[in-house]
Amino acid sequence: MHETDGFRPRFETPEGPAPDVLLQEHDGLLRVLPTGTPFGMPRRWRRPPAVRLARGEWVRWQINHRFANPCDGSWTYRLDTLNIAHARGHDPLPAGLFLDPPPHYVDERAALR
Repeated sequence: MHETDGFRPRFETPEGPAPDVLLQEHDGLLRVLPTGTPFGMPRRWRRPPAVRLARGEWVRWQINHRFANPCDGSWTYRLDTLNIAHARGHDPLPAGLFLDPPPHYVDERAALR
């Protein structure tokens, strides 16, 4: 969701583009690894490992960034909260799935100066 469009939810599927997340399925497990951005600060030299999800599992991954304006030094803040589930075949995921505490949680938020 983005503030600029009133936090309207948007959805990505494996068939569509997901430029900020690497998704790979192997042996029934979905490997999830957000790629982040090379332009945000702070630089993250060490990242958490990818999460592997069995069917029916999901992960919440949070990562934040600070972007500086090269002209005047002002900066903006971005917090990405990704909720990614590995569905069971064509079965729909339960409504409200992401309202429960996540079974896998990666907190990659950093102190931004």
